[in-house]
Amino acid sequence: MNFIVAVDENWNIGYKGGLLERIPADMKQFREKTTGKVIVVGRKTLESFPDGRPLPNRTNIVLTRQEGFTCKGATVCHSYDELFKELKKYNDDDIYIAGGGEVYRVMIPYCSTGYITKIHKVYEADTKIPDLDKSGNWEIISKDGPYHYRDDIYYSYMQYKNNAPKINRPLEQSDQLPEAGYKL
Repeated sequence: MNFIVAVDENWNIGYKGGLLERIPADMKQFREKTTGKVIVVGRKTLESFPDGRPLPNRTNIVLTRQEGFTCKGATVCHSYDELFKELKKYNDDDIYIAGGGEVYRVMIPYCSTGYITKIHKVYEADTKIPDLDKSGNWEIISKDGPYHYRDDIYYSYMQYKNNAPKINRPLEQSDQLPEAGYKL
């Protein structure tokens, strides 16, 4: 399994439900990596897509605790256990975790590869992912850049490898989402 994300220098990924920066080349790379593949997103991330619809030319899987939630053009899962059962239908190399913060937090340990666009800047943010550089399991296996976008924005494409991914199995209790008041 893979994940794909853009982060700033502090591993922040978003602010008020949006991306930190929209870099056209990063969006192009996201399309190239995920077209024809399976993407897993939370409901809030889905709602941030154009018109709140699933991305075209991909198998979209939406994770939400919101009972009764449906989405034309996507498979909806209401728990991580249900998600893992659904993911068994696909080749691991074809699966991309694509947000948001809570989905990344739970699913990154199960991923073997991370595709990171590292924006060499720090943004005001309210959502982040774990710093892979401080993890003993993750190592950089490739880096391209830095590239210049505009003004003071430079970014690099980085690929990380997880040397000890969790296996697909029922989640541990600590991986479960809080029951009350939390919505993906």
